[in-house]
Formats: sequence, C-alpha cells, structure tokens
Amino acid sequence: MYIGRFAPSPTGALHLGSLLTALASWCDARAAQGKWLLRIEDIDTPRIQQGAVEHILHSLEHYGLYWDDEVSYQSQRTCYYQQALDILQHKQLIFWCTCSRSQLAQTGSAIYTGQCRTQQQFKANAAARLAVPQPNCLIQFNDGVFGAQYEDISQTVGDFPLYRRDSIFTYQLAVVVDDALQGITHIVRGADLLDNTARQIYLQRCLDYQTPFYSHIPLIVTSKGEKLSKQTGAKALDFTNPSATLWQLLVLLGQNPPKPLQYEAKEDILTWAINHWDLSNIPATLKLITDN
Repeated sequence: MYIGRFAPSPTGALHLGSLLTALASWCDARAAQGKWLLRIEDIDTPRIQQGAVEHILHSLEHYGLYWDDEVSYQSQRTCYYQQALDILQHKQLIFWCTCSRSQLAQTGSAIYTGQCRTQQQFKANAAARLAVPQPNCLIQFNDGVFGAQYEDISQTVGDFPLYRRDSIFTYQLAVVVDDALQGITHIVRGADLLDNTARQIYLQRCLDYQTPFYSHIPLIVTSKGEKLSKQTGAKALDFTNPSATLWQLLVLLGQNPPKPLQYEAKEDILTWAINHWDLSNIPATLKLITDN
C-alpha cells in the first residue's frame, strides 16, 4: 500500500512553495489510492515559531488537502530516535565528536575530517556522528522527477551528525526513523532536500530500514533567482482565492489543467487533479518566477 507524507517544520507560515510541495505529495498519494500522513517536524525547538502549527493545519484544510490518521509531532517521538541511536552505538557505527564550530571552521573543509573517530564511547556535551566509509561511499537512487542520482557522501559530507551537542536529535536521524516507523513508501518533497537523500539512504541501510521511493519537486524561485522560502521573505499564503491558486500550482507541476477549471470549486479542481495526475509530467525546473 502506498503511504506518503507531508512533513513541514513550524518555523513560520506556509507559503506558495510549501503548498506546491504539499499539493504534489497529496495528489501522488490520492492518485495511488494510498494514505497521506501529516508530520510536524518540530524537533529543532529553538527555531519553532508560536502559532505556526495552527497556521499550517488551517492552510492545508483551507486548500482541501486533508490528511489521514492523527497528526504526528517529532517533539513527541524522541524515544524512538534514542532507540535508533542506541542501535547505531551498539553496531559501532557512530562516534562522539567534541569539536566546536570554530574548531571545525579552522579545518578549512566543508567535509568533516574525522578528528574524533576514535571516540566511540558516549561523551557528555558531544555530538554523535555517523561514520561514513572512506575513501568512498557511493549512493545511487532513482528520483521520480530528476532521474538517476549518484553521490559519494564520503566526498560531499563525510561523517555527519545525528545528535547535536545541545542534546537535540538532528533532522537526518529523525526523518529517517519517522519514515520507517510510519511505513512511508513514497516521499514527494522539495528539491532543496535532494542533497539530503543520499545520506538518508545510507542511514536507512545502517538501521536495516527499507528505502522509500523519492521524488523531488522543483522549487519556485524569486526574481533574484533565490528559492521561495521563509529565509528569502516568502509571504504567508493568501486565502482569498484557493481555486485560482490550486489551478496555478497544477500548471506549474506540468499537469495541464484546462483554463475553465480555475473558476470551479476547489473540490472539483482536486478531483480533476487526482484523476489526471502524472508525476512524469513535472518539469525539472519551474517557469514561474514570483515574489509572492
């Protein structure tokens, strides 16, 4: 059975780019007659904005993107992340890094150089890093939009953190554990996460998890060529005309909705989208440039 998910971080209100990804993920699940789960990725507590969760839920409902089952929250699932970390510790696949940010910066390399690899026993005030095989660790996968992907994570990221020095589990660990425990079979998400996929697949293998099928949706960019995001000042969603917005997003996703459809009720637009959904029509780049 197809099980997909949408997993926003409550660091601000949903904007047009995040709605685009949600719509693509929802359509892919519904067209496959599968389940679509909603997960709030609130593990990085210092970045959470008050009221963001409520805005996300209201936004999805306003646009007719209803989810199955109860909403899950990463902040309530830390016991599972600790269990996964314990497994990796038992397998001697992690080590405890006491390097500060300034020390790492002094190496002059964006790739972790393995200074603490011999520290395999737990240390207080240390980060847990997953040891990546050297000198090569080539990960290959087929993306539903971008096709064949190859990345040697030993040369691009090196040993990457799963647990931070401030006692917060990292995104990489939390998302891999959640996807496995929730039985996620298909992941449709933004292309800004494409470069995370190889290391997540490697972590899945270390934990003996199944690897979902990945599809990454191209990003909407601003007139400056920047991705539309909270960091670039993307505005919160406009609720005034959901039908027009949904139609516009389906055009961006290469689904070719008929022009008269934009004047129909959002429910009719979504029904049309499910019946005509074709992941292979999604372009590798988006033609719309917007500052909204």
